[in-house]
Amino acid sequence: MSSKTSNGSAKKTYSYLGPIGTFTELALAQVAEAKGANWHPVSHVQEAIDDVIAGRAFRAIIPVENSVEGGVSATSDALAVNPNIRIYGEYLVPVTFDLVARQGTALSAVKIVATHPVAYAQTRTWLSKNLKKHTYLQATSTAAAASALLESDSADAAIAASTITKHYKLKVLAKNIGDNKNAQTRFLQIGLANSTPKPTGKDKTSVIVELPNDRPGALLEMLEQFAARGVNLSRIESRPIGDQLGRYRFNIDIEGHVDDAAVSEALKGLHRFSPKVIFLGSYARADKKKSVHEGNNTNAAFAAAEKWIAKL
Repeated sequence: MSSKTSNGSAKKTYSYLGPIGTFTELALAQVAEAKGANWHPVSHVQEAIDDVIAGRAFRAIIPVENSVEGGVSATSDALAVNPNIRIYGEYLVPVTFDLVARQGTALSAVKIVATHPVAYAQTRTWLSKNLKKHTYLQATSTAAAASALLESDSADAAIAASTITKHYKLKVLAKNIGDNKNAQTRFLQIGLANSTPKPTGKDKTSVIVELPNDRPGALLEMLEQFAARGVNLSRIESRPIGDQLGRYRFNIDIEGHVDDAAVSEALKGLHRFSPKVIFLGSYARADKKKSVHEGNNTNAAFAAAEKWIAKL
């Protein structure tokens, strides 16, 4: 998987959900450090994480959230059970779908449409209006559905990313057929736990938290760790732990960096509250928005409070 540059040094490898032409590849293209590196396509999230853990890849790009479909459960669950993984960046990719087919295919001739289930769910309105009698063929990815058109006649057309024709000689039958024109998917750059990126003032921190027990007010008590320190949450999603019914862990994205006093204090409170807190990392926000902690929760305010306590 590795190769050598002209000066003999090894290139770094980035694993991503392939094949070429996927939205994950578009996210990887946003990683400045990955330009000139080896790009290694894999079949699923766990394989990408395994590449990082085994040292086959320096970093991996995996999807974590879609603005229409919500969280990617495979990613949330994998991050909860694979220790020593950190997030080093996030990337937003606009989700636009085109209907593509082999050269010479007319829209009226399309009877079978292949694509990934998420893409199919997000294009149902257009399909029901324009291909009322079509049959759906499930594919492992939108890119795999498109490439298969050139290998077999099992499908007449595929729904894929609008950039797919840069990779395959296919004809576009219809452009931008997604139901939500503002849809986005958020991707993470993950690697082995190492140094945390320095704060930029426009940061995000991700953790996974288990409730200590199932009792009235437990979830409220967890959220109060953030509310009391003016820390906003940009995402909170529950996932079953799996050992018994009624037991959940929470995937939480926090606005701010672990070096922010407000975030640090909130995490300390969270650690006292929960038997298990997984720190996934602090990293620059993709939307470039400033992370502001409401109330008297600036670093200066916390420092002033520490000085006051020290004098008592």
